[in-house]
Amino acid sequence: MARDRIVGVGSTGEEEERLNFALRPQNFAQYVGQESLIRKLRIAVEAAKSRKEPVDHVLLHGPPGLGKTTLAHVVANEVGAQVHVTNGPALTKGADLVGILTKLSFGDVLFIDEIHRLSAVVEEYLYPAMEDFRVDITIDQGAHARTMTIPIQPFTLIGATTRLGLLTGPMRGRFGISEHLDFYAPEALHEILKANARQLKTVADDKALWELARRSRGTPRVANRLLRRTRDYATVEGDGKINLESTKLALELAAIDDRGLDEQDRVFMKTMIDVYDGGPVGIEAIAATMGEERDTLEDVIEPYLLQNAFITRTRQGRRATKLAYEHLKLKWRPPKDENGGQPTFFDGDANS
Repeated sequence: MARDRIVGVGSTGEEEERLNFALRPQNFAQYVGQESLIRKLRIAVEAAKSRKEPVDHVLLHGPPGLGKTTLAHVVANEVGAQVHVTNGPALTKGADLVGILTKLSFGDVLFIDEIHRLSAVVEEYLYPAMEDFRVDITIDQGAHARTMTIPIQPFTLIGATTRLGLLTGPMRGRFGISEHLDFYAPEALHEILKANARQLKTVADDKALWELARRSRGTPRVANRLLRRTRDYATVEGDGKINLESTKLALELAAIDDRGLDEQDRVFMKTMIDVYDGGPVGIEAIAATMGEERDTLEDVIEPYLLQNAFITRTRQGRRATKLAYEHLKLKWRPPKDENGGQPTFFDGDANS
């Protein structure tokens, strides 16, 4: 169900990926947002180029849709190399990885999305490749087994994960650069939307773009999707120009409120409040009540709600904050917990 959401952070398919690829920045100068991360990567790239070495291995972690794949392409473009894209679930056996590694040229970028989902067998093949730029292949079995070492070209591995805690310690330790991607500020999303509206040859009022930026959940992928949907609405229901009125009507039709929440976000919070009295409640219980997968709730819905203090995590489980009640226009009821229902910092004054 979550994959069909307009504000969903996952890709909806090849068509969207093709459209997003055309809008991606090609170098650091074009990249908007993530200033601290971009500065660190720029320094690492320039240092590697001056030494004529591949860039150190990079681990990018954070919610989906924030530009991890885009950054892999930017790094490759900056060093004049090719980028090879794959994902953890696609690499089911060592031979899959060996086939990719042996095709890499000097300085190429190998981007592995969902790297936390690599199997243990594939990880073992990746370790010597990352450290010594070689792969060890076992030939035959039993008493006749022998290991053949194949040298590979020095390369840069860029791994992306939404679940850093699921990445093994030995894998994390082999990345020279490990950085977290934060949600984008509305100002950064506004700049991204302005640039992308020009690329789409779409006339858009500045107020309309600010409205889209505010409702894009801090995520460029969502911002681009809303821009295209709003453009479609303006084309069919208006004069083709994106203005504030058509933007609000398009977002209202999509059931996206002024904080960027859609119906599924609101159902998540209502479930906590109506069924479990605001919490604390375990994620498994919420998933069962909503008929959703736990991973969907943790990876897709929760991050933005946590970031904006609509919900909190406690030792006892998830809790809805006072802000969630106010957003849903419900009367504030402090949730019961082992502290006698005392509110948290995010809850504000329980008596107000």
